[in-house]
Amino acid sequence: MLKDENILEVQGQIEKITYFNEENNYTVAKMRVQGRGALVTIVGTVFSVTPGEILKLKGRFSNHPRYGEQFMVMSYESVLPATVKGIERYLGSGMIKGIGPVMAKRLVSAFGAETLSVIDREPDRLGEVAGIGEKRIDMIRKAWEDQKEIRDVMIFLQGHGISPAYAVKIYRQYGRDSVQVVRDNPYRLAMDVFGIGFVTADRIAEKLGIPKDSPARIEAGILYVLQGLADDGHVYYPYGELARKCSGILEIEEKDIPASLSNLAAQNKIVIGNHHALPDAPVYLSAFYVSETGIAGRMKEIISCPRQLKLVDVEEIAAGAQADLGITLSGRQSEAVKASVNSKVLVITGGPGTGKTTIINAIIRVYSKMRLKVLLTAPTGRAAKRITETTGREAKTIHRLLEYSPGGPSGDGGFKRNETNLLEADLVVVDEVSMVDTLLMHHFLKALPVGATLVLVGDIDQLPSVGPGNVLKDIIDSGCFQVIRLNEIFRQSRQSMIIVNAHRINNGDMPLMAHSGESLKDFYFFAVEEPEKVLEKVISLCREGLVSRFGYNPLDDIQVLAPMHRGTVGVANLNVELQKALNPSKEELSRGGKLFRVGDKVMQIRNNYDKDVYNGDIGRVAVIDREMQDLRVSYDGRLVSYDFSELDEVVLAYAISVHKSQGSEYPVVVMPVLTQHYMLLQRNLLYTGVTRGKKLVILIGTKKALAIAVRNNKPQERYTLLRERLRDEIPGK
Repeated sequence: MLKDENILEVQGQIEKITYFNEENNYTVAKMRVQGRGALVTIVGTVFSVTPGEILKLKGRFSNHPRYGEQFMVMSYESVLPATVKGIERYLGSGMIKGIGPVMAKRLVSAFGAETLSVIDREPDRLGEVAGIGEKRIDMIRKAWEDQKEIRDVMIFLQGHGISPAYAVKIYRQYGRDSVQVVRDNPYRLAMDVFGIGFVTADRIAEKLGIPKDSPARIEAGILYVLQGLADDGHVYYPYGELARKCSGILEIEEKDIPASLSNLAAQNKIVIGNHHALPDAPVYLSAFYVSETGIAGRMKEIISCPRQLKLVDVEEIAAGAQADLGITLSGRQSEAVKASVNSKVLVITGGPGTGKTTIINAIIRVYSKMRLKVLLTAPTGRAAKRITETTGREAKTIHRLLEYSPGGPSGDGGFKRNETNLLEADLVVVDEVSMVDTLLMHHFLKALPVGATLVLVGDIDQLPSVGPGNVLKDIIDSGCFQVIRLNEIFRQSRQSMIIVNAHRINNGDMPLMAHSGESLKDFYFFAVEEPEKVLEKVISLCREGLVSRFGYNPLDDIQVLAPMHRGTVGVANLNVELQKALNPSKEELSRGGKLFRVGDKVMQIRNNYDKDVYNGDIGRVAVIDREMQDLRVSYDGRLVSYDFSELDEVVLAYAISVHKSQGSEYPVVVMPVLTQHYMLLQRNLLYTGVTRGKKLVILIGTKKALAIAVRNNKPQERYTLLRERLRDEIPGK
């Protein structure tokens, strides 16, 4: 009993994690407490614990009207178990890398109650146990030492109100200096450690007594706000609006902002445009300024460089290409093929079924006839794979084309191909350019020989890139380059109601929908009002309806797309429910509130160049190895390993956002459309979702929501000056 007689101290072993909320770290767990027959329900911020772990808790008991007696956790610490059974369960829970349930049993059989002491003080004795060699001993010794260091970081963070889950990441970043780094400048965490943002760092700073108007806090806050705006698609933000936004978020006077902006500019962390244009002067994170100006400058160099092709009879070569392919090009297609020979930069844009792939094939054939080197690329692996399949020629992702290497030269993002090591090509065709953001386009153009021809292919009416900028739209709107717009749907494509309805949506018309007893073959709309009923319909179709009627595989063929992340039919909840319905595997792992099962469909949510996996890549969980604390995901047959502490990079992908689906095609798309999605019901979002379906598209929701999306042709504007910079660099075009 403590001073406050209502505050108790209890100790017990975690039996089960019942619930965990990722947003606020709220946890509900069952604990076995000595002297109590029934398991005790504990609730509160108890993060990064696993079944088998022993905790010492401080808090108080209360009675919940629905759930009964609960122990409300105020603070806690992890305690090493003392009993043989407790030690076995503790070690078998995966706490120590290199020890799983089987090895834990062997260790306890050999050393009994002294097991933890042996690991701590005499690790070489572990070699007495069958199956443990020197390599495994070294691994266990290092993991045990790391655990002790991490516990120190955990205790320090807990004292400052921060989730222990971050301790592993912080320790991996800073090692033994972790506590000192956090004490000296907690705002470094927001910049250095994935998953820890400014808000978390600011909470630590507040506990450490750093005042709200501290220059270090204001500077970190400005960078945080600018990065958040970049995540929303902005390349820059106007000075005055940025100052107001920072003032509100940081809860300080607006007059305190300019000095920090100037200081950040002096440190080259940001770039402030024309100072005489305040308050509308553009403020950039430095990388975005370099990229935007770099794109404009490089495009000028490319278009200004004389063509290096020998004189040819374009008509004759184009006719030969058509004969080889067994096709007849339409007028616009023929114009595009000829322009690829006569123009240094060509943009081809059009919706589905308008013949973009046919043009790419013909252009490739023309350049091959001239014995010139052609490179094909796209921003994602899925998009590159699709070009390879449709052209019969290898296409690479932009990252692979530029030969990304984690140990690449400094300053170029690790791309081996750059301005000093150019690509070798006479023609480079980039597909799905609407997905390419400002940073990636800059890296790509730096590596492009100025004498080469550049053909950019994409659908201007799709959603813009996930990353900052609106590169394809700005290039087209600049008026500096030849643009071929394709709007004719070819006869064979008119048979697809997916394509017909995509164009109707894009033109502001409601899609054609079947009446009772009719069928549109590949496009269906189910009118369902309540979100709960929509959820039931989605699950029913994925688990049974589309499987029994059409023979589709729920995981390989069907992709659920959703406009929003939250809500009953948001991405997060859809994934939880679809996982339950489609993957009953008992081989599972719970980490950070996420449940992963072998066979799960998952998606990488950040670029990880070391692993060669990128934001939006989808794979399947192949192996969960508790002993080695390793989860392996198969991406098109290539196994990628994730340490358990890295699993915040991966999410379930039974359902994904429409934005994340860009550049992909799926045999079947199932998409809820409800008025609850009002903020995101935009024409280009609906259009993008529908055009992801290859054989079948099913919309579930209300006609009212559908009509809102079709009518709303005012997507959120992004702050970018690429169009203007291109016009300044390439006047008179």
